[in-house]
Amino acid sequence: MEKKTEIIKKFKKKLNEIKNHNNLYYNQDKPSISDNEYDKLKQEILKLEKKHLFLKKIGSIEKIVGSPPLNKFKKIKHLRPMLSLSNAFDEGDMRDFQKKINNFLNNKNMDIEFFAEPKIDGISATLIYENGVLIKGLSRGDGTIGEDILQNLKTIKSIPKKIESSQVPKLLEIRCEIFIGKKDFIKIKDNFANPRNAAGGSLRQKNSDETAKIPLRYFAYGFGAVEPMIFKTQSGFLKKINEWNFSINPLSKIMNNLKEVQDNYSKIDQIRSSLDYDIDGIVYKINDISLQSRLGNTSNSPRWAIAYKFSAEKASTKIKNIIIQVGRTGAITPVAKVEPVTVGGVVVSNATLHNEEEIERKDIRIGDTITIQRAGDVIPQVVSVDKVKRDKNSKKFIFPNKCLCGSETIKEYSKSTKKLDAVRRCTKGYNCNFIAIEKLKHIVSKEAFNIDGLGKKVIEQFWDLNFIKEPSNIFDLNYNKIKKLEGWGDQSVNNLRKAIEKSKIISLERFIYSIGIRHIGQENAKILASFFISIEKFTKLFDLNNSKKVLNNLSDLDGIGETQIVSINNFFSNDTNTRITKDLIKKLNIKNFTAQNSDGKFSNKKFMFTGGFKKMSRSEAKTIAENNGGKVLGSISKKLDFLVVGDSKPTKRKIEQAKKLNVKIILEKDWNKILNS
Repeated sequence: MEKKTEIIKKFKKKLNEIKNHNNLYYNQDKPSISDNEYDKLKQEILKLEKKHLFLKKIGSIEKIVGSPPLNKFKKIKHLRPMLSLSNAFDEGDMRDFQKKINNFLNNKNMDIEFFAEPKIDGISATLIYENGVLIKGLSRGDGTIGEDILQNLKTIKSIPKKIESSQVPKLLEIRCEIFIGKKDFIKIKDNFANPRNAAGGSLRQKNSDETAKIPLRYFAYGFGAVEPMIFKTQSGFLKKINEWNFSINPLSKIMNNLKEVQDNYSKIDQIRSSLDYDIDGIVYKINDISLQSRLGNTSNSPRWAIAYKFSAEKASTKIKNIIIQVGRTGAITPVAKVEPVTVGGVVVSNATLHNEEEIERKDIRIGDTITIQRAGDVIPQVVSVDKVKRDKNSKKFIFPNKCLCGSETIKEYSKSTKKLDAVRRCTKGYNCNFIAIEKLKHIVSKEAFNIDGLGKKVIEQFWDLNFIKEPSNIFDLNYNKIKKLEGWGDQSVNNLRKAIEKSKIISLERFIYSIGIRHIGQENAKILASFFISIEKFTKLFDLNNSKKVLNNLSDLDGIGETQIVSINNFFSNDTNTRITKDLIKKLNIKNFTAQNSDGKFSNKKFMFTGGFKKMSRSEAKTIAENNGGKVLGSISKKLDFLVVGDSKPTKRKIEQAKKLNVKIILEKDWNKILNS
């Protein structure tokens, strides 16, 4: 029998092999093994992890994603963030996209003019020109900070180093996608894994002479900062920069309605294999730049653009088992463990079955041969079951009525659908160990406390060792005990300590998001933070005797509906949730909410909106106020500067309260005059 020390030695050796191959692939663009060999090595490591659970305390293949960036280039902040795009996968998603736009702009389900362009599977970069001269070139990086790759971008001869035009803005930031054509890649394929990797690796060469040897191309697709703004449409912008000798995609065109959008999508999908570059969808943007400006952005993506992805890749495999997983909100999710199969270049061993109804509807059973697909970057899902290949002795899967913790599960009644939810839930919260662990994973995640070194596997390890059972325990860790664990050296422990200390200072919106109230995502957390402003006011929700008034005021907030209010009430009605949240607050320095833009015509002014508006939605009015330095409150108080009253069904109670407190009341026509002044 193999000794434990020998197993650990073998495991560490294989992990180091993976890390080395990742470095060769991502940083040096010189992979030394094939994709199949790499996948085989990963599977060997995964088998070792499953067979010997003690190896998780040492490390895991799941924690190794890509390779850390090399400190080869100077880091530069983008003039404007390079945001990600939200995705659409079918006609319904595109209809929803247009509906959201119309609702925000207060349009009556009007057709919208879109500008369509193929989504290149390349490397994003931004070019910055001052008075027509190229002065900076940045990689996308994390969207906020990019790498200075100007010299490498200059090796692409078709990128203008100087714009010869009297019309060029003083400041012009052009976004583009760098790629290598399929035909050109054939000539260099022995040195790179795929065209995208070749483009990325070439742009990250320290020696620009080496970059110059690679046949890089680009398409300009958008803009960041432009001063002064001289463009009125997306199509007009691209037409103009094309006149200035920038390359644009010849398949880009204007769409007048959703039918044209779908026809264009189908046409491009049919010809994409014949193109000399890889595309994975089509980007649709509102063509009118003034409407783009009105719509603005969420924290992650622009409201005025979407990537309509091509159909997901499919593959056939077999279900080995069906297991149950418990999420942080108590949702009971069935997951199919399948025979490993490659889908879209990724080895898949799990597929979501969504819920009990989905299993019944598709009659999914253990042992079935199934077709699975990956849409975007989400977990694979089961498309269909091949019942012809089903074993005659197969039995229907019986969905459990109990959580893994042993508690009964429920299906909640939805007031909006007038039906029971499809998802079963455990209602024990932190009293269910499975929920508690998932809540802890959520709290340390990037979007919440963002504690580097305290990932999912470490949370599980520290849970098993009784180091962390509740969020506040994170800030009381015994680092001397951690040092004694295998795989934890002085450096890794010090790094963890620093990351935890840094995370103690957190914004109010991040804190609200982190505590994991159901239906409260990042955007809703920000809305709530702008209402409460301080953690002291937020804690009023803890007192059930006084929280009713606070919750009633939340109904006035755009983006916070009955679903969210009920969820907040349910969360703090649970004594355990309240105690745990209180204990966590004691360990932190929670910063008051501050509006992103404190400058503008509404600087330090506080607004509230009531009633419907003719020229815009309340959401847009609120966004305009905030973008111009104002703050939007959720209730009438002495602190309020203006109550803006729309023409359609304003709340009389609010108007009366404003009059009593001598708050200035602005009618819709006055509001429009201010905006145009």
